[in-house]
Amino acid sequence: MQRFEQYLQENLPKVTTIHPIYEDALGDMLLAGGKRFRPALMLNIVEAYEPLLYNSALPIAMAMEMFHTYSLIHDDLPAMDNSPLRRGHPTLHITYDEVTAILVGDALNTDAFYIIATSPLRDDIKIKLVEILSRDGGSRGMVLGQAMDCYFENTPLKIEDIKELHTNKTAKLIASSILIGAIIVGLDKKLQDELYDFGIDMGLLFQIQDDIIDETQTEEEAGKTTGNDGDKNSFINILGLEESLKEADILANSIQNRFDKFERPLYNALKPTVLKYLYRHQ
Repeated sequence: MQRFEQYLQENLPKVTTIHPIYEDALGDMLLAGGKRFRPALMLNIVEAYEPLLYNSALPIAMAMEMFHTYSLIHDDLPAMDNSPLRRGHPTLHITYDEVTAILVGDALNTDAFYIIATSPLRDDIKIKLVEILSRDGGSRGMVLGQAMDCYFENTPLKIEDIKELHTNKTAKLIASSILIGAIIVGLDKKLQDELYDFGIDMGLLFQIQDDIIDETQTEEEAGKTTGNDGDKNSFINILGLEESLKEADILANSIQNRFDKFERPLYNALKPTVLKYLYRHQ
């Protein structure tokens, strides 16, 4: 991922303006780091199947990271989670102000689609990528999950409803990352569908693990505000820590069994990223 990090740093949003902080604010949370989980999943697939397309896929990885970062900026706002820390850094509404944070999130969201549209891929591929990211990041995906998360604060849900919430809020964008890589390299539709389903389970596991981290780690260890989910429908609040750990183990083992059956190029492509996060709750 060093190539991606270099690309990101060299292609931060640039805007010539009299506004004294606007351009810095656009790049602030992108430069703050993060797991780069979604770009890694996509780029690993591209590198395994069509390495000559890797450079052409870098703008897509950048767009995905920008879209994800927008979602975090808005998630941390006072009206939502009211979190002062993200990726080990003060959140944008703390560093600057709430208006700046809202507008930077808006800009990163919109710019993600601009970057896809102007990337050096075939037009039919770019249209499909816009479709996937807007579907899973919009009213049928991540935004729906955020809306459910906020609306049902202090209203405990059933476990199947919590899984629906987090499938939308977290899992769909992770599944999209894998699917986008598969589309870029032209994997067949059946395999694309299998990978998307695999990504949904990875996303749910990722969320359960995040809930466990929120319960068990300090802010310094996690790099973000922890202990902030008391009113939320987290797996911890509904199942408790012990049952959440069991749920994570069951899901991780199921993912591992499916992953081991992937064809070798795909297995080798995703292995560094998948295995890094598969059992991080333990």
